[in-house]
Amino acid sequence: MHEAPQPTVRAARPDDAPLICELLNAVDTIETGAPDTELHSVEADLAHPDVDLAEDSWLAFEDGRLVAYALVLPASRAERVNIDHYVLPAHQAAGERLLGLTEERARARAAGSGADRAVVHLHLNHEPTTDTALLDARGWRRVRRYHVMSRAISPQGDPVPEPPAGVTLRDCTDEADRRRAHALVEETFAGHFDHRSRTYEQWLHDMDAAQCDWSLVWIAALEGAGDAAVLVSRNDRESMAWVSNLGVREDVRGRGLGGHLLRHAFGAYAALGRETLGLGVDTLNETGALRLYEVHGMRREYAVDTWEVTLPVTA
Repeated sequence: MHEAPQPTVRAARPDDAPLICELLNAVDTIETGAPDTELHSVEADLAHPDVDLAEDSWLAFEDGRLVAYALVLPASRAERVNIDHYVLPAHQAAGERLLGLTEERARARAAGSGADRAVVHLHLNHEPTTDTALLDARGWRRVRRYHVMSRAISPQGDPVPEPPAGVTLRDCTDEADRRRAHALVEETFAGHFDHRSRTYEQWLHDMDAAQCDWSLVWIAALEGAGDAAVLVSRNDRESMAWVSNLGVREDVRGRGLGGHLLRHAFGAYAALGRETLGLGVDTLNETGALRLYEVHGMRREYAVDTWEVTLPVTA
């Protein structure tokens, strides 16, 4: 009987970024029909100051081919640990081995922060290359679903709109406005499921790693209420422009600020020659975000599930 090859496992190195990117794009293509991972995003993950590659990353090779990759990501709370995990369909044993290593590292991370448990989250396509039966057997469960939505845009169909009465928009090319944008993101997303709170410096590092164009980050100010809403977008993806955050202060919701910022993004990106704008939305978001995007013509491309496991930490 032919035995499956045993994977060779080692930590990732910065110069592995092209190899990892190739694997992730192979997974993207299987799951969504097209590659969607940019090399600079992988490089940024591997260079993140809160990631210790020797302890937080793993590559699994079979017959010299990279077949699985896992990374433990920075978290904002002691017990919360987020991971990335990718595996090619025919190599589930290698994927499960890396999953076990991430779980043990999550326990150590939580213990080092003084927590008595690790609550681990993993985001996977709703039809992933990972065999979800392995996750079920290890005690993982689906706890949330996100929709990745998109809309075609054009200069003719999406002119930059005039602001509503009492509303002014400004970009964040100024340092003071970048700090205001960060504060608005933290305020408006504080109650969202799985929000990772970051200091300004941490947020700025992540934005710079995504090659942020600060002229494409906008704050909406409302007369009598001050800075009321923010839209953070990125133009580094080949497939589409992307809205990372769209947040409106709770006390001024229902006044059309979110819709105006979204239409402004349609127009601004159409003027830049982009043909599609996308974003991700929690289907259980209580602010009505999903309905807002549907009203503005955005439609689901695919779904992403959040999987969770709670691991006890022993002394």
